[in-house]
Amino acid sequence: MELYKTLGELRKSGYTSLRIKDELRKNLIDLLRKGEQPFQGVVGYQDTVLPQLQRAILAKHNISLLGLRGQAKTTIARLMVDLLDEYIPAIEGSELNEDPFHPITKKAKAIIEEMGDKTPLRWIHRSERYTEKLATPDVSVSDLIGDLDPIKAAHLKLNFSDEEAIHYGLVPHSNRGIFVINELPDLQPRIQVSLFNILQEGDIQIRGFKVRLPLDIQFVFTSNPEDYTNRGSIITPLKDRIQSQIITHYPMSINDSKVITRQEAQIDDAQKSMVTVPPLLDVMIEELSFVARESDLIDQKSGVSVRLSITAFENLIATAELRALKNSQKTTTVRISDLIGAIPAITGKVELVYEGEQEGALQVAHQIIRNTIRKEFLKTFPSPERLSKREAPSPYDPIIQWFGSHSLDLDNDATDADYAAKLASIKPLILFIKDYMPEVDKTEIPLYAEFVLHALAEFSMISKKSYHGKVNFNDMLGSLLS
Repeated sequence: MELYKTLGELRKSGYTSLRIKDELRKNLIDLLRKGEQPFQGVVGYQDTVLPQLQRAILAKHNISLLGLRGQAKTTIARLMVDLLDEYIPAIEGSELNEDPFHPITKKAKAIIEEMGDKTPLRWIHRSERYTEKLATPDVSVSDLIGDLDPIKAAHLKLNFSDEEAIHYGLVPHSNRGIFVINELPDLQPRIQVSLFNILQEGDIQIRGFKVRLPLDIQFVFTSNPEDYTNRGSIITPLKDRIQSQIITHYPMSINDSKVITRQEAQIDDAQKSMVTVPPLLDVMIEELSFVARESDLIDQKSGVSVRLSITAFENLIATAELRALKNSQKTTTVRISDLIGAIPAITGKVELVYEGEQEGALQVAHQIIRNTIRKEFLKTFPSPERLSKREAPSPYDPIIQWFGSHSLDLDNDATDADYAAKLASIKPLILFIKDYMPEVDKTEIPLYAEFVLHALAEFSMISKKSYHGKVNFNDMLGSLLS
């Protein structure tokens, strides 16, 4: 579109201005009619959150996004910018992005009265029409709404009652834009009260001034249900004025979680070329979050953020990269033992209940990894526990018998060649994998061999001990005697 320079040119063009909620609605309808999907990059919400969000926009509602940490609430709010027109005109010299056809401040009205059709315009890009504020206890009414600016009044030689002596807050400066308040319950109740008028009547009142500014704002609020008891709450009259409350959730499937992790993880190009992540580890790194969300030792009211899988994936890559650098290898493949790299991601992302605190964060992290191995193992291989209760021989018997006269030390920093050779020495183990996974690529056989050993240890078929960067596998009796 042509960016006209004066109000007169804009009038002649036939341009019509829309209120922001009408603008969002119009552009959403245009996208849907074209068969395009709004909110690109938000995964796992196609059948739940996004339809509710689209209905709220079509209904021209202010929106509250309620959900635990790491559920893309802020991401969704920021993506709403894509539903705005690319550019809109505003009066040049206006502090509040005022519509040339509907000025609201004394200053803007004076400019138009003086210059008429020659009033200069400026064009605002959609990216400039987004304001985000994190609610903190120190936020004041003047921060959000505004107050008298005595320095401004003195500098311009204005009476303190003059409207031009006002210092406008973030809300007025967001006129004709999207205003987001993150973690709304953290805002003190008396500050929440200051939002009543703008949400219900569409205008604000500034202390000490006989002025009401009819602002045009799309509000989006985000909040965490945990905050309602720990740090504060959304007061009932304010909650009543927010028309649509949309509840978010964590990914419901491993595939959705995997897409999010790959999309959000910060992996260097050098790491991508050096480190290969087998499909098994790709799934297991996501399974960590799902297992953590089922753990009785973790406070589920606090939630387990998707950031756990994202940072665990980054640590997994870094663990394999570090080993390759130590061994002067140009490439390497992630192993089961590399899951130890995910421990800092787990301990830093979960809140423990009392029993979990008694266990300790490190032990809880190890337990999550162990349970993940068990869970993933049973998707491919038969349960060792069920087979042990039958009289018929178990396919695991030859592997267990091998450990009756042998033990295996796996060095976490061993070269890929040494790693594969040590696991290949357990002939019954390699035969077992080939029987149950005949189509597996031969390059992945060492990975699955290690996987089976870790799983058998979790099911108490063999023993496993970790020490000084190594893992020792042995038979249970030998381990007890030693």
